[in-house]
Amino acid sequence: MYKYFLALLLISGLACYKPIIQRLVQRSEVPEPTSNQKLPMGLRGQSCCNDYSSYAPDTMHLDHSPMKYIRVNVHFMNSADSTNNFDEEAGVTYALGLLKAANYDIETNDKLFLPYGNDLPNLPPQYRYVLTPRENDPGDDGIYFHYDDELYYYIVRGRDRNRHKTEVIKKYGVQLDTVLNIFLMPHHPDSTASPTYKASQCGIALGDAVKVAGGWESGPDFWQVRMVLNHEVGHIYGLSHTWAYNDGCDDTPRNPQCWNRTDEPPCDTAASNNLMDYNAYQRAWSPCQIGKIHYTMSNLNSKSRRYLVPNWCTLHEDKHIFIQDSVHWQSMKDLEGNLTIQRGGILQISCRVAIPPGGKITVQPGGKLILDNCLLHNSCGEMWDGIEIQEQGKYKGEVVFVGEPVIQDVIWPELVPVSEPN
Repeated sequence: MYKYFLALLLISGLACYKPIIQRLVQRSEVPEPTSNQKLPMGLRGQSCCNDYSSYAPDTMHLDHSPMKYIRVNVHFMNSADSTNNFDEEAGVTYALGLLKAANYDIETNDKLFLPYGNDLPNLPPQYRYVLTPRENDPGDDGIYFHYDDELYYYIVRGRDRNRHKTEVIKKYGVQLDTVLNIFLMPHHPDSTASPTYKASQCGIALGDAVKVAGGWESGPDFWQVRMVLNHEVGHIYGLSHTWAYNDGCDDTPRNPQCWNRTDEPPCDTAASNNLMDYNAYQRAWSPCQIGKIHYTMSNLNSKSRRYLVPNWCTLHEDKHIFIQDSVHWQSMKDLEGNLTIQRGGILQISCRVAIPPGGKITVQPGGKLILDNCLLHNSCGEMWDGIEIQEQGKYKGEVVFVGEPVIQDVIWPELVPVSEPN
């Protein structure tokens, strides 16, 4: 009797089971453009795609903003007699410590002092530095030492100032097309010989590279230099100074440039700890500044995008994004895994989104994908597998086209050859 009852349950369960039916979106379903206007590079003319606040990481969906890694190498400039910078053993230790300290500040991101009494969140900046030697060279560790009496020093001001000159970068730069080069340089010995000259930490961003001075004179303590490094890399990725003019962010107020907090006004309430101010802290990124950095990193026209490790050019199964609630992507994104909209989930895409090679978007039964004047493509010159819509019983996945979305680099189902029967 018991076996009979189990058999009935099994038969009734099989009778109630509804199989999942799946199909790929076809080219003919995508609206044809009605104008001859050239497609803006990944923006589709949506104003939100240019709004820095749209790029600030959402802490409720942090996986929607994958960590970005900036490839760097480090150069120590020295005089020919090797007396004006760290020796090579100490230099390696210093370089590794500097990058670790700089990454620590990015990871921890202090609470902003300004605006005074603010309730701004200290969001995770979602980027790090990674030391990048030349590929296929087992002897290369990404840390280089150069001995050149003509180019080793850094002069901040005066008739012979060279802080803005790029000769040292052109001569000694390594992998300038894909790696951000960091040059650690001593102040000129004629300058430091003066008792009134302060060999302070300073630097400049020069597009292909960053030049930093003052580390050698400070000794093996790299903690002060890590602030200069983060500041200059901030310039590389679009950030401006905040104390004197409008930097494009409402959460970075002008300030009197107090070096530190004091008991007396105005520095009792007007001291800053922002990365892009000159102060004793420089360990805080505002939400808008983080968004501005990620806007620059996501912009296909940005020259500094080339320094990022292109993790979006490989399909990572562990970076699969699942949409379970209502989400609106109003920023450009480079996904590193598959994308699935689950039952009850709604995803609206209004900007450029790149899918990794071989990746796929799946809309499960009861899920909805809204393609709002967006661009879906692959940003590595390869192909992805398209949009799969699933149906199960009364539940159907839904894809809604708004305006003129563009889908590129897809293996469309009608182009897949049909296998001949054996």
